[in-house]
Amino acid sequence: MRHLNDMALFVEVARARSFRKPAEALGMPNSTLSRRVSELEKAIGLRLLHRTTRKIELTEAGQLYYERSKRIVDEARLAHEQLGAMLNQPSGVLRVSLPVDLATFYLTPIIGEFARHYPGITFEFDLTPRRVDLVAEPFDVAIRIGKLEDSGLITRLIGRHSRHLYASPGYIEASGEPATPAELAEHECIGMLRSPIWSLHQGINKVDVAVRGRFTLNSVGMIRALAVNHQGIALLPEKIVAEDVAFGRLRRILPEWQGSAVSIFAVTETRLIPAKTQRFIEFLSSRLMEA
Repeated sequence: MRHLNDMALFVEVARARSFRKPAEALGMPNSTLSRRVSELEKAIGLRLLHRTTRKIELTEAGQLYYERSKRIVDEARLAHEQLGAMLNQPSGVLRVSLPVDLATFYLTPIIGEFARHYPGITFEFDLTPRRVDLVAEPFDVAIRIGKLEDSGLITRLIGRHSRHLYASPGYIEASGEPATPAELAEHECIGMLRSPIWSLHQGINKVDVAVRGRFTLNSVGMIRALAVNHQGIALLPEKIVAEDVAFGRLRRILPEWQGSAVSIFAVTETRLIPAKTQRFIEFLSSRLMEA
């Protein structure tokens, strides 16, 4: 049993590539944690870690042992959490990577509602456009929008948002309002990088429009802001601009046409996720699939 406990300690050290962070999280001295890992190495008969004053790296044996041990430790932790969840509310720190614009403009009230349901959970959110490494970094789940690369990670579709065309009353007054999708090519269109074609559909009718404009960028929030400031027509998720439409800052144009829906995914390293992460994913799905 002692070796199983030491295996769990080794997994935490290998995941963090550090003794300090796991020791702080576990509430034990660095020296004790280092000694326990050294005892595990002696019991196995192989060195698992290269230790230097600057960093810790896995040996070839350490990498193999980590890959095998991590699943065992995760399964054991999950079993304990699932049994505990039968009696108690999920608890602990939930670390989530979120898209900046989706979190800022739409997810915040949903997350607030989740927090009220589960007061035992605390949150660490990383709002960044970069694709975090769920294997090497300590995230429980990443929420992603759009097409995903085949990365070997576990993905779950948790929502789809319809997109529509919007422009400000000021832009429409200055430049006119397109009457057909084809007329979009004559207007200033605020587009996403690497997406010069807008695919629109009206029932079974579909059309692709090559749009142009002075602004192309990779931020839904800034596209929205530019549209509000009369810089052109934008193709945006309805939920992102609901307040702007309600207050008259934006107006939906070509209302019988809409863009392809945007898919929202929850991405995890493994299917063996703790109760706090499972509840979070399920809660988001219940709200985003309704939208």
